[in-house]
Amino acid sequence: MHIKKYNDTHRAGLIALWESSFPNNPEHDEPNLMLDMKQKVDDLIFVAIENGNISGSCIAGFDGHRGYLYSVAVSQNSRNSGVGKKLVTHAIEELKQLGCLKVNLHIRPTNTEVAEFYKSLGFEIEERICMGKLI
Repeated sequence: MHIKKYNDTHRAGLIALWESSFPNNPEHDEPNLMLDMKQKVDDLIFVAIENGNISGSCIAGFDGHRGYLYSVAVSQNSRNSGVGKKLVTHAIEELKQLGCLKVNLHIRPTNTEVAEFYKSLGFEIEERICMGKLI
């Protein structure tokens, strides 16, 4: 398994992974839109490649103060094999190189399995109210 920065040759495989991993995503998280918008800002999109196929993904963001992880996904066949841990660790290392001191992420409250995964990587639940607004 190799982790690489995303390029457009990965688009179809990454979209397929996201569509299977996030079937109920809202319209503003449509994969083509997300990829196009993210690439206008930076190149912090990482993919895990196994046997020529995308087995995982992680988007990182950095606002100069905090880092963020988004769209961390692992294909059904590669779950519990270390792909997610390697992707998250890789993204955090990339953020550290940019001067990031803290990484945040959001998890849907019903996704308790993923919460346990992040706890195993040292993340802690912070008491916050997360708010958003479509513009």
